[in-house]
Amino acid sequence: MNFDNLVKRLLYNNPYMAALVVDKNGTVIFVNDAYLKFLKLPRYQVIGKDIRDITPETRTIEAIDKGKEIMCYEWKVNDGYGIACSVPLFEEGEVVGALAYSIFMDSWDNKIRENVVSRLIKQTQKNYHTYTARYNLDSLIGEDKCFKDMKYLAQEVSQFDGITVLLTGESGTGKELFAQAIHNHSRRAHLPFVRVNCAGIPDSLLEAELFGYEAGAYTGAQKKGKAGKFEIADKGTIFLDEIGEMPLAMQSKVLVFLQEREIERLGGNRPIRLDVRVIAATNRILENMVEDATFRKDLYYRLNVVRIDIPPLRSRKQDIPLLVDHFIGKICTKFDLDIVSISDEALNILVKHNWSGNIRELENVLERAVIMSSLRKSSIIDKNCLSFSIDSTKTTTSLTDLKSMINAYEKKIITQILNETSNDKSEAAKYLGINLSSLYRKAKKYGIE
Repeated sequence: MNFDNLVKRLLYNNPYMAALVVDKNGTVIFVNDAYLKFLKLPRYQVIGKDIRDITPETRTIEAIDKGKEIMCYEWKVNDGYGIACSVPLFEEGEVVGALAYSIFMDSWDNKIRENVVSRLIKQTQKNYHTYTARYNLDSLIGEDKCFKDMKYLAQEVSQFDGITVLLTGESGTGKELFAQAIHNHSRRAHLPFVRVNCAGIPDSLLEAELFGYEAGAYTGAQKKGKAGKFEIADKGTIFLDEIGEMPLAMQSKVLVFLQEREIERLGGNRPIRLDVRVIAATNRILENMVEDATFRKDLYYRLNVVRIDIPPLRSRKQDIPLLVDHFIGKICTKFDLDIVSISDEALNILVKHNWSGNIRELENVLERAVIMSSLRKSSIIDKNCLSFSIDSTKTTTSLTDLKSMINAYEKKIITQILNETSNDKSEAAKYLGINLSSLYRKAKKYGIE
């Protein structure tokens, strides 16, 4: 196992940081003097031994098994007290061992020690949860063929490190779950997953949020400057949600990063090279936006390397019973309730519903239904539990049907105009008010000769 020389020197020479390294089986292969001092053991009694025999309370094996950092947990050895962290070590995407390091505070005043521990744990948990992906491939629930095909594609593309992925689908279909699953199935799983909602940040702040800024870049900026989301995501993944809402000026800067793999902070004059995988998502039809010049064509091609089109819930109704079971279990656990079941009648109502809000809407409906059944002291969700959240008699036109109707009408008009112009496409394009390339594309789409 190779270690960075600088890190190794720091571990050897730091009297305040106790550190050891184990291989994937938990055998100690490195330990520094600070750790030996705390253990009160000579080096030969530690090297080559199982870490569980030396420090039974360690969580280092857990870090290896999960492939995830275990940050800032409290532990005691030989009447000493410390804060420990265990971090898995990777080579080519495989866990090959772990680094365990600790700060020992046995000589500190109890009040100071408790205050430091509390603050460290809270800050670490905040940072860890902010930039950690929680969902994996098992979180993508469904047996629908189209959905399973997209899940398989997500699994495969996760192994092609660095390839940009574009996730498309209506709101609520689970685009972020797919993004997190791709990240967690890749070699970057133990590194940051940084989500940016491109629609949730004012245009005036978006550049600073994405690319950071140097000290004094603008009025109100932090004195020391600030790293942007791309820098925070270095070595990991950045998820650009709602990319279709990004203004054109920012699109060009994202394009520069995808081409050069470098960013420049606002107010800065030096490029910063980064290793970041980009996953973008949208519920917009980017092809139409490109045609309308509201989305850059070159950025579209850069993002659309691998595309995953997530189907809406109404097109995979066979999955609704599976999702219902999953969400009921999740919701009951969340509120510490006994697991409830659902009546056949209520389930039939859910299956027949149109679900314009997709999986997100289904989860919200079931959360209200579970609470309603609990308030009624019932162990079964019946149709009355759904009455406040869903109208079983409500029918809505499927967006898929609406799109088909629009396409059929467009095809009819184009065919009619081409007949009237004796198939002169230049003349027909003028009548239709579109450019010639758009007419050729639409004719090909509808199979018009």
